[in-house]
Amino acid sequence: MGGWLDPEGGESVGIVLVGDGPGLGMAALASLLTVAALAYSWRYFDEAPRRHAGSFPALMLLFQGGMCGFAVAGDLFDAFVFFELMSVVAYALTGHRVEEAKAVQGALSFGILNSRGAYVVLMGICLLNARTGELAIVKIGQGLDRHGGPDALTLAAFALVLTGLLVKAAAVPFHFWLPDAHAVAPTPVCTLLSGVMVELGAYGVWRIYRTVFSGPAGIPASDLERALVVLGVLTAVVGAVMCWYQRHIKRLLAYSTVAHMGLFLIGIGIGIGIGSLSPEADDGLALYILGHAGVQAALFACTGVLLDRYGSVDEHALHGRALRLRGVAVLYVVGALSLAGMPPFGIGLGRRCWRSRSAAR
Repeated sequence: MGGWLDPEGGESVGIVLVGDGPGLGMAALASLLTVAALAYSWRYFDEAPRRHAGSFPALMLLFQGGMCGFAVAGDLFDAFVFFELMSVVAYALTGHRVEEAKAVQGALSFGILNSRGAYVVLMGICLLNARTGELAIVKIGQGLDRHGGPDALTLAAFALVLTGLLVKAAAVPFHFWLPDAHAVAPTPVCTLLSGVMVELGAYGVWRIYRTVFSGPAGIPASDLERALVVLGVLTAVVGAVMCWYQRHIKRLLAYSTVAHMGLFLIGIGIGIGIGSLSPEADDGLALYILGHAGVQAALFACTGVLLDRYGSVDEHALHGRALRLRGVAVLYVVGALSLAGMPPFGIGLGRRCWRSRSAAR
C-alpha cells in the first residue's frame, strides 16, 4: 500500500502487507468475531446510560483494523504500529465504563503492562534496524544472515521482541492483565480479547522467528523450542490451577484462556524445534485456535446473559437463580466439554491431530 518511490534508492516505500495463509486466517478470524461481537452488542449498549453508545462500535472496528493489520503486516515497524493501535483501542474498550472505578482500574492494569511490552518491542526493532538498515521482515532476516553468526545484539533484539509479544499473549509471568481486564470489560470486548488478541501474540512469536531469526545468524531452533515448551507448560499449569480459585466467571474464563495459551506455545515450540510441522499438524493447530476462539466467544456470550439478567457473574450470588435458563445451561456444558478437549468438538479434534502428527519426530 502506498508505493511511494524513494528518490535515493529508487525503491518503493509504503505499507507492506503479506497475504499468506496464516496471516489471512488470523485476519478472517478477527473479522468474524468482530461481526459476532457487534451483533451481540446491538442492543447491549442501547440501554441507559447512553453517553458512550456511539463510540463503542467505532472502537470495535478500530480494534478489528489493528488486529487484521498486525496479522498481515510485512514490515516490522508497520506491525508495531498495528500492534500499538490494537493495544490502545483495547485499553479504551476495557475501560469503556469510565464512570466505574473498577473499570478504570482494570484498564490501567491492562494499559501499563501492555505499554511496557510495546516499549521493549520497539527497542528490539531499533536494534534490528541498526544492524541491518531494514524494516521489511524478510529483508531483516536476510540482513542478519549477511552479518554471520548470532551475536549479543541479535540475542538482545530477539529477547526484547519476544518479551513484548509474550506480554500480548498473556504468557506467565505477564498473564495477570488478562483476568483484570476481563473482569471489567464489556462482554463483547472479552470475546475479542480471549478469542483473537492473545492468539495474535503467539502468532507474532511464530512469524517473527520463522521469518527473521530462523537463519544461520538467528537463534538456534532447539534453544527456542526448550524455552517455549517450558514457558508453555508453566503458563498452562498456572492458568489451570488459578481457574480453581475463581468465583468470578469472567475471571475464570480468562484463566482458562491463559492455560490454553500455554498449550499454543508448546505447539509452536515443538513446531519450531522440528523445523516444520506436517500439513496435518498445521491444520490441527489451526483447528485448535479456531475452536478455542469460537468456544470462548460462546461462553462469554452466555456469561453476558447472566450479567444482564441478574447483575452479577459471581458463582455464589448466582447459586440456584438461573434454573430457568436451560438453553444457557446447555451451552455452558457444551462449551466446558469443548474446552476440556472432548471429541467431536474443534479443540479436541485439533489437539488430537496436532499431537499425533507432532509426535512423529
